[in-house]
Amino acid sequence: MLRKYVPDPSHIIQIEPLEVNPDVSYVEEPVAIIDRQDKVLRNKVIHLVKVLWRNHAIEEATWETEESMQNQYPFLFV
Repeated sequence: MLRKYVPDPSHIIQIEPLEVNPDVSYVEEPVAIIDRQDKVLRNKVIHLVKVLWRNHAIEEATWETEESMQNQYPFLFV
């Protein structure tokens, strides 16, 4: 059951400005690798990395395959 929202001045969220291209597109860029994990399936091991993206909080970091990230963003693994 939803309740009516009661406004509170402390609930203000700070917005960070985004850099938008002239054609109104936006490119996500990885900042750092936070964590590593190996996912074990029946007869296969998948290497995963947790990636922190620019203009996103740590809670919004995503798990990506290590191989795809190395191919697209090799500078993260130096």
